[in-house]
Amino acid sequence: MISLSLVFALMAALLLIQLMAVQRMNPPSIAPLDAPPQVQTVLTRACYDCHSNQTRWPWYSRVAPVSWWIARDVAHGREQVNFSTWGTYLPRTRRHKLQWMGRALRNHAMPPLAYCLMHPDARLSEEDRRVVENWVRTQLGGLSPREQGHSE
Repeated sequence: MISLSLVFALMAALLLIQLMAVQRMNPPSIAPLDAPPQVQTVLTRACYDCHSNQTRWPWYSRVAPVSWWIARDVAHGREQVNFSTWGTYLPRTRRHKLQWMGRALRNHAMPPLAYCLMHPDARLSEEDRRVVENWVRTQLGGLSPREQGHSE
């Protein structure tokens, strides 16, 4: 049986870790993605919380230790692809990001299950996936051979 002192120690620890705040910031968007409205709608709904500077920080993102996990995931997501800085990517970098997006969509790796459990509206329907996959293919096809990493 758990002793009363152990319960108080756990409660004190939970209170103390609240003092270890994480940064939850949304820097300004510079050169944001300009995509067709249907694509933009899907990306905004399902991807922007982790892959843009327009993160919606829910109330539980202020409660440690969950706040640490969310802040880490957002930072990692922005490093992988940041739609708020899309226009700053060099063509070769943009190609790599598009290829990554295509693989993630085909493998149903994005959005992650844990995120979808807390944000059911972020779940992608097959139509959503088709819309974004078609856009990715179009974007990749629109790059010049040099931008695609091929010699001309």
